[in-house]
Amino acid sequence: MSSRELHALFAASNVQQPEDSIGFLLWRVAHRHQREVDRVLAPLGLTHLQFVLLVQTAWLGRDGAAVTQAALTHYGKIHPMQLSNVLKTLAAKKLVGRERCPVDTRVKRVTLTAAAIAVLGEALPRVTALQATFFGVDADFGVDLHARLRHVVAGWGDDD
Repeated sequence: MSSRELHALFAASNVQQPEDSIGFLLWRVAHRHQREVDRVLAPLGLTHLQFVLLVQTAWLGRDGAAVTQAALTHYGKIHPMQLSNVLKTLAAKKLVGRERCPVDTRVKRVTLTAAAIAVLGEALPRVTALQATFFGVDADFGVDLHARLRHVVAGWGDDD
């Protein structure tokens, strides 16, 4: 493809530079955010995804309900195989338990250990502080961004 054809390709799409695309900017922000969360969690021995799964398990089980791998997959929109692999890592770190349901052996229940609760007690304030500095250029901006992102997600409906 020639340089002229490449210029015509972008001219036809109304994208004069990558920063004109919301998708490109969102991709960059999401990846930078993940790297920054990984950085603040590294001293605790957690990755961003491990932290997310611990928080989701805590959230879904906060009222005493049994949390299953399927529920975590559905809630977090995480591929079942990826979720399973991360939970195996968390189990090896003694942060979660994974037991088969006695009624339906296809179902795996996920429980947090005392060590997980302790690490979440350290991790949540770190991630919350990071989010405030990362997204909260000023209070109005952070609130507006949050509201807009919630609006986008709400528009998806149930995207399973």
